[in-house]
Amino acid sequence: MRRFSLVGRLGPDDKTRVRIVQKDSDVYEVDFLNADRRLDFGIGHALDQLSAVGLTPSEPAVDLVLAAAMVNAGDTRVSRAINAQDGWTREIDLYVPVSDPARWTALSHRLSDLLKFLTGDRWRLFFRARTKRMSSIVLKTEKLPLDDLDEVCLFSGGLDSLIGVLDLLKGGRRPLLVSHYWDAETSKAQTYLLDRLQRRFASPEIRSMRVRLGFDHNHLDTGEVEETQRGRSFLFFALASLAASAFRKPTKVNVPENGLIALNVPLDPLRFGALSTRTAHPYFIAGVNGLLQDISIEATLVNEYRHRTKGEMVKSCADRDFLKKEVGNSMSCSSPAKARYKKLSPRHCGYCVPCLIRRASLKEGLGAPDPTLYTVPDLTAQTLFTDKSEGENVRSFQLMARRLEKRPELAGILVHKPGPLTDAPSEAGDYADVFRRGVLEVAELLDGVTAKPS
Repeated sequence: MRRFSLVGRLGPDDKTRVRIVQKDSDVYEVDFLNADRRLDFGIGHALDQLSAVGLTPSEPAVDLVLAAAMVNAGDTRVSRAINAQDGWTREIDLYVPVSDPARWTALSHRLSDLLKFLTGDRWRLFFRARTKRMSSIVLKTEKLPLDDLDEVCLFSGGLDSLIGVLDLLKGGRRPLLVSHYWDAETSKAQTYLLDRLQRRFASPEIRSMRVRLGFDHNHLDTGEVEETQRGRSFLFFALASLAASAFRKPTKVNVPENGLIALNVPLDPLRFGALSTRTAHPYFIAGVNGLLQDISIEATLVNEYRHRTKGEMVKSCADRDFLKKEVGNSMSCSSPAKARYKKLSPRHCGYCVPCLIRRASLKEGLGAPDPTLYTVPDLTAQTLFTDKSEGENVRSFQLMARRLEKRPELAGILVHKPGPLTDAPSEAGDYADVFRRGVLEVAELLDGVTAKPS
């Protein structure tokens, strides 16, 4: 087992001696400045995009993005299989240069706990002052801010985020859309849909901030790769908070995510704990909101769809005509590139958890044939084997649906498995109900589908 220490640097002037706490750890440095001494990894580009619309974010918001980027570096370049004694939990220390190290140090334990909840790893964060030259990173723009922008909305290019944006625009809202991508398929979906949205809502212009941020062996050569990416939502939320901080007023950050995925209740014992993603879990969102308040960012993450299934989101979409026409170009699949193993172009696999929930929602709510390309277009065409990826999640959904049909009250117990719901105790019943409805929504899709061990 290897332990890791990642040290953030801000250019060649950053020669500050960093005392490594974990002496037996492998130490790697990540320099956030490029050859032109500008922030790299898309962060500088994000600042430029905000400046172009007259927005100047705060220094604490930049600190948050630097910390989130380092979490992303550790999350994607440290293998669980190689470095975890239990097959999952890694030990990673981060050394982050920030504008106010005393404030961040006071929050370090709470942030570590929040990241442990999100990824299942043991994180420790240590903060030090930025170099004198980089003490102020944000340059005030000379452009006047666009007064008609009133909130922020995450836009991943997936179905939920597409519905979220459509509902806002049709409701007369003017959100700044914030997107993060690394792979080509996510980028393609975002670019295409942004273009179509602009054509649909021609005036005023839709404003967006798109950031490509990730780490390959040229940036952090650990010799390892990790595909689970449980920490990506922290980066996504940090980028949205960067944008929101520039509004200089209390700002809503929309997190469009259906309730079933937001809770992500383990469908079987093998998915318990960290193996189940917690991207938009209410506990994590509440924790990030508390962090934002403590670093003086007047932004609040809100998931308006937390009590709706994906099918219910589709049914209630404010622009169903547009949705019917363009839904096939949204991207929900967890790994569209694996279609290459069947010598197909990248597309939805059709059988991962996000794909099954998507298929069920469109069958339930679209009122038209699902136009999405799937690697497995017809789930009923053959027996799906549960010891292979094509049948594993199908069987899990079928078994959970049977449990809930026999004992509906189980939903009230199971929704507490992924994490606490103590931040909104009055909503516990709503969460139980959306979990039950969401599972049964997928079960209807799987009626007639045969899944069994090979």
